[in-house]
Amino acid sequence: MKLDEIDLLILEELQKDSRLSIRELSKHIKLSPPAVTERVRRMEEDGIIEGYTIKINKKRLGLSIDCIIKVTMRNGQYEKFKDFIKEYKRSEWCYRTAGDGCFLVKLSVKTLDEIEEFINNVSSYAMTETIIAFSSVTVDDRINKFF
Repeated sequence: MKLDEIDLLILEELQKDSRLSIRELSKHIKLSPPAVTERVRRMEEDGIIEGYTIKINKKRLGLSIDCIIKVTMRNGQYEKFKDFIKEYKRSEWCYRTAGDGCFLVKLSVKTLDEIEEFINNVSSYAMTETIIAFSSVTVDDRINKFF
């Protein structure tokens, strides 16, 4: 599906506030509600819009430590790790990577003990290298920046 400038504006507005009603969204981009509805429906059907979500402040939930762990498999036990990480309660994301290491995992935890628990759980079949994050840097992640 080819996106035009109006589609990109819709995506940008929904990134700012996914709870916007179609009527409010149509006001923001100066297009009729039926036209906006059709464009949003098309982007949903084409898988461009995969869902609507909320942003949670993990720090306020007590998850004050973020870390990124490089996981390098021993004996090619990739499927075992994939099954493990899918269900791991503190994993925020996991990427299969090329180069030095097999996976990158982000954990958000309450204590350093939880990081140690993760490492202990995978140490029989993987090596790990952990990076603790001190703070985050806000980046411009609006869709229009990519087009």
